[in-house]
Amino acid sequence: MEKPIVTYESLIRITKALSAIRDPEEIALISVEGVTHALNVKGCTLFLFSPKHKELKVAAYYGLSDNYISKGPVSAMASIASSLQDGQPVAIYDVSDDPRIQYPDEAKKEGIASILSTPIIVGENLVGCLRVYTAEPWEFTLNDVNFVQAVAQVVGMAMELCRVNKGLKESIDVLKTMRDPRELRSNRRTPYEGVPKSFPMESVPKG
Repeated sequence: MEKPIVTYESLIRITKALSAIRDPEEIALISVEGVTHALNVKGCTLFLFSPKHKELKVAAYYGLSDNYISKGPVSAMASIASSLQDGQPVAIYDVSDDPRIQYPDEAKKEGIASILSTPIIVGENLVGCLRVYTAEPWEFTLNDVNFVQAVAQVVGMAMELCRVNKGLKESIDVLKTMRDPRELRSNRRTPYEGVPKSFPMESVPKG
């Protein structure tokens, strides 16, 4: 299969689409579909990191079967963990012969040959990761890696803007409903109450 040449236009197209969205779910869906088509690969998945369970939760996927996505919990300690620990992209050429793959048999059954995993980081906080899957063995070029990293960065910032925007709206709602200052003190809410927050890199397991 001939590999496509990823250009700035590909990144601009995805970035422009994401900039107009304020819904995290839609951001995730557009990102995975955009990366899949830009690289002409089998599929892409966006995971969010859960420090409580030390797992990666699927936020959106494209080009992969429901059976593969529901294969089991994705452990942050067993599934390409170095990408999360070091905050750097990790490329795996042969998923059938690499100890960093948590579900090698399921990957082979799905027809996955290679994987590129790129962390999504906002500031110093780990939010999740973006993973690219190919159907044929793929030597990811620096251009490929840089492109996926750039998309991951844009996704992280877009999700952060959603969080801030939601927090701002909630704080405005609180101000609108203010009556008695004494009641406000007893029922005080923070602008970010109920809004998902990102997680510090230090919470990522090192084992």
